[in-house]
Amino acid sequence: MDILLLRFDAPLMSFGGVMVDQHGPTERFPGLSMLAGLLGNAMGYRHGDADALEALQARIEYAARWDVEPEALLDYHTVDLGQEKMREPGWTTRGEPEHRAGGPAAAFGTHQRYRHYWANGVMTLAITLKDAGTPNLDELAAAIVQPARPLFLGRKTCLPAAPLLAGRVEAENVLEALRRTPRVVGRVRPQRREERNPTEDRKVNACWPAYLGETEQSRQTGIYDRRDWRNQIHAGRRIRIEGLLEIAP
Repeated sequence: MDILLLRFDAPLMSFGGVMVDQHGPTERFPGLSMLAGLLGNAMGYRHGDADALEALQARIEYAARWDVEPEALLDYHTVDLGQEKMREPGWTTRGEPEHRAGGPAAAFGTHQRYRHYWANGVMTLAITLKDAGTPNLDELAAAIVQPARPLFLGRKTCLPAAPLLAGRVEAENVLEALRRTPRVVGRVRPQRREERNPTEDRKVNACWPAYLGETEQSRQTGIYDRRDWRNQIHAGRRIRIEGLLEIAP
């Protein structure tokens, strides 16, 4: 199997979870829709190219691991809806004005928002495309190196700090490719020599397709990461494996 190795190295990353009210959580690992959006953006697809994005999403297969564990970061910000410029109704694409419901406090009060991020982490992904189709892996690799538009890792504020394409390998599957790829160690947080355990250093938090099976330190997790691009909703659930993965020394 022909597989691309990607490296997500950025001050901030966000893998959007299910939003509840003003809280925007981040998942532990990227989902299919996020990767389809990232790669589609590199290819030059537009948000309205629903058929192309659906087809790309259906072909993506990947495994991911944290080489450098991130820190959770919460971004809290407010919007003063009582400002003069914010008090007028907003016009929508439907040609009708839209007011904020909920009474004066909701319409003209202070709106609070909470956005969750991963900070200062490094992630390695093994990714391939199932079945024949457009794009092929050569076209995808070329687009990642020279994308049609700037790329970001989740939200538009999450710009990568290093090139995304880290290599290309042949392996039995994406999990085996991830196991064989050496860990990024340049930014691993320092630890006293006597505390280091060579075996534990090779165990990293990872996710991979469910059909590749579990390990002793993993579990099945249900996720909602399949996007219906035409209707702009997430409408598909699947199972993946998450847990500790021991990689090559």
